[in-house]
Amino acid sequence: MLQNIRDNSQGWIAKTIIGIIVVLMAFTGIEAIFQATTNSQDAAKVNGEEISQNELSQAVDMQRRQLMQQLGKDFDASLLDEKMLRESALKGLIDRKLLLQGAENSKFAFSEAALDQVILQTPEFQVDGKFSPDRFDQVIRQLGYSRMQFRQMLAQEMLIGQLRAGLAGSGFVTDAQVLAFARLEKQTRDFASLNVKVDPAAVKLADNEVKAYYDEHATEFMTPDQVVIDYLELKKASFFDQVSVKDEDLQAAYQKETANLSEQRRAAHILIEVNDNVTEAQAKAKIDEIQARLAKGEKFEALAKEFSQDPGSANNGGDLGYAGPGVYDPAFETALYALAKDQVSASVRTDFGFHLIKLLGVEAPEVPTLASLKDKLTRELKTQQVEQRFVEATKQLEDSSFEASDLAQPAQDLKLTVHTSKPFGREGGEGVAANRAVVTAAFSPEVLDEGANSTAIELDPETVIVLRAKEHLKPAQLSLESVAASIRVQLAKERASAAAKTKAEELIVSLRDGKTPLDKAIDGQNWKVIQAATRGQEGVDPTVLQALFRMPKPAAKDKPTFSSVTLADGSLVIVRLNAVNEAAAPTEEEKAQYRRFLASRIGQQDFAAYRKLLESQAEIKRF
Repeated sequence: MLQNIRDNSQGWIAKTIIGIIVVLMAFTGIEAIFQATTNSQDAAKVNGEEISQNELSQAVDMQRRQLMQQLGKDFDASLLDEKMLRESALKGLIDRKLLLQGAENSKFAFSEAALDQVILQTPEFQVDGKFSPDRFDQVIRQLGYSRMQFRQMLAQEMLIGQLRAGLAGSGFVTDAQVLAFARLEKQTRDFASLNVKVDPAAVKLADNEVKAYYDEHATEFMTPDQVVIDYLELKKASFFDQVSVKDEDLQAAYQKETANLSEQRRAAHILIEVNDNVTEAQAKAKIDEIQARLAKGEKFEALAKEFSQDPGSANNGGDLGYAGPGVYDPAFETALYALAKDQVSASVRTDFGFHLIKLLGVEAPEVPTLASLKDKLTRELKTQQVEQRFVEATKQLEDSSFEASDLAQPAQDLKLTVHTSKPFGREGGEGVAANRAVVTAAFSPEVLDEGANSTAIELDPETVIVLRAKEHLKPAQLSLESVAASIRVQLAKERASAAAKTKAEELIVSLRDGKTPLDKAIDGQNWKVIQAATRGQEGVDPTVLQALFRMPKPAAKDKPTFSSVTLADGSLVIVRLNAVNEAAAPTEEEKAQYRRFLASRIGQQDFAAYRKLLESQAEIKRF
């Protein structure tokens, strides 16, 4: 438990900065916010601010890809419930919008200079301990961002992070609460357990008992409501062999790919902060003093180590590593790009304070050859064409299916094959029937009752189908002969369990009254004794532990408390609580850990309550 407390009591910045960048971003569909959209329809409005259908669709796609990546390549994407994905993505977008509005209304802010430092000091963007523009670009490209889009997203996430830290960090715990929690957490219990035999094989059932159960539960013994569907499957991959890339298009793509390569500059700086304790005039005077010492020949690196107030670079002589345009504060960047190698700038004012900037080196971009990029660019250009063909074919399939009375004509129009499923029920089945959207469409009134073709259904980003009901297999009564064996098993299990429960209750009464000795075997079963069991005791069924720590304290040493527990497999256990052991008072270190854990938990509860408050006060419209 103490390890769990340690794990849960760390600062949010230390544990979640890259988690916010990658995980939270993926699960809430933040990517959608930065994608261009021409779709005028809204999925929702939050206090008048729109969430577009396009944002929602991209958020759903992001969630689907993330889940498929987590669950592995062998996971069947058709098992994902599209409706649940959509609802989850929309809730994430609404929650995020509410939190951003809350942060803005509370006047939280995150400067460009502070954002620069977060990016420069994030380990995932570093190589050999230093910021790497190439690594930075590689990571954000994998997430689908340009540099400016990523900065905008990260700035918003930092605002939400400040809001979360402000609320979650305000949790307050009293000494009495800490001691009460420690007492319960460190308490141990001495107990013994005894298995009571449950023997379904010993239960004898007459045929008329099975028949009576069958008659009483007749509605439970029905064949499932099932349907057989015909369907057409349109796959994006089938279009790759139908497209080609022209040389002029390949050349244009190459020019576009290499046009964004930019010069990298290696900067070092000395920062004197302007803050609540240091005025602008004092900071300016200090930076002027350092500049004067530079002019007298002192080393920039030595002065940076002595005076710079940037903890991320001071120990390295102010070295910030190589970076390209768009990383630093605009004023910092302007000064840096005006320098010659080894030249030091005049003082530069940013939101952090005053800087002296030295240009350590310039690195020209490495421009790859067309030959080295040909396969990649060809694949990308083909993908664009295939995407367009797939969209057009999907529209054609949907239109043709809507107008047709069966699937023969749409199949002929698009050169597709009509497939037939196995029977499946409302809980789904194999293949395409494992997809919840397919099941919903197959059992919809339009398809099942009216005989219409369905609309286009997206199984995954690469596959679309249209279906129609071929056969409806309505529920029918199962014969007694076909279910008699399962009824016998069920009844035998229930009666054996009931008999064991009765026997356990009788034994407990006998044990309490002293008629049955506490230290003797019962029916050949010995008591299993465990001393000082903890709440996480290994080797004890969790159901038994849960019951054990809910039992009242024994009145005396020779008056144990008893209870019976039915386990998941139907077996039964008598639990005898012999003693409750209070632990020694917690150490100061333990109390500090408990306090952090409880404060963190209270803070998380406060943050969750704040989110609910924002939601309750907001005007939210879902379309």
